[in-house]
Amino acid sequence: MKRTIHRIHFRDSRETFPLDSESVDLVLTSPPYPMIEMWDELFFGFSREIQKNFLIDPNLSYEQMHFELDKVWKESFRVLKNGGFLVINIGDATRNTAFGFRIYMNHARILQGCNSIGFQSLPGILWKKQTNSPTKFMGSGTLPAGAYVTLEHEHILIFRKNNRRKFSTKSERLSRMESAFFWEERNFWFTDVWDFKGKKRGLSSLLAGRERSAAYPLELANRIILMYSLKGDIVLDPFLGTGTTTLAAIGNCRNSIGFDLEPGLLKVQLENLHSIKDKLNRIIEKRKNDHDVFVQNRQNEGKSFLHFNQNLQTPVVTKQEKFLNLERITKLFRNSGNEIEAEYFPLLQTELLPQFESIPTVHP
Repeated sequence: MKRTIHRIHFRDSRETFPLDSESVDLVLTSPPYPMIEMWDELFFGFSREIQKNFLIDPNLSYEQMHFELDKVWKESFRVLKNGGFLVINIGDATRNTAFGFRIYMNHARILQGCNSIGFQSLPGILWKKQTNSPTKFMGSGTLPAGAYVTLEHEHILIFRKNNRRKFSTKSERLSRMESAFFWEERNFWFTDVWDFKGKKRGLSSLLAGRERSAAYPLELANRIILMYSLKGDIVLDPFLGTGTTTLAAIGNCRNSIGFDLEPGLLKVQLENLHSIKDKLNRIIEKRKNDHDVFVQNRQNEGKSFLHFNQNLQTPVVTKQEKFLNLERITKLFRNSGNEIEAEYFPLLQTELLPQFESIPTVHP
């Protein structure tokens, strides 16, 4: 049986993190976006200079907004282990000010800031967020020399602290093998364009307040956590928002820590642990079911498999997948006010347990 712990702190992430240096394996977050109107009041609250300069020198105000975010990236560098990753979802901004219309390249400014801190930039991902809204076009409608291209993507920036992570002990290497992903998942995930347009997420009804946060879909958080961390690792989100990173960490057998100023956006998660457990388990089961479909399709095409995964009782394409295992959440409960604990059993073992459905969930 595995256990994970998930701690939530309601605090300002620009302040020193209450964490030891080199204690975190992955930082995954989506900060407030500078020069997006919905975030103006937050940034103005950070500094009077930001608000004052917004009207007289918006470019300086924009830089001051990023200066506040730089504090978070510096602390992320400190708490990350060597070889750990910082992954940031950020959108660029278009804005009309007293000085005219322009684009503010948030992703470029964060790249610059993180590189100066000492992070190594790695190839990133474009997340397509296409909209079919008839009012999405900006400018002069169908007349030339006046309309603007619409922004229908965001950036997923990927950084590493120092050199590649080392797996020196036998237990570390075994954990890495258990944390493998399927061959077909790798081929789909490790591309530089992700397209989530028009897709409903299984937990979307639980993520109240998304319109007031920089929340990304659970699918995005699931992929990043599976790609850049191992089971049992610690995942940190300094802008937790609706708690998507916490949910993905729970579902993928990682520990997590989250910071946020606004407790209201997380209240729904803490009050719906039973529903969350059931929905996360369906997502876990879907990974296995999707692989079963892949196996059937590949066999129908006359292609064979050279390897077999005993944990999941399924053929796999590569030797690296032979020890991959999936765990189902059997318990999800609050240890204290803002701490959640999850317990897991291997997926196939729980399917064989007749008493599994009667395992209680401890409610807050």
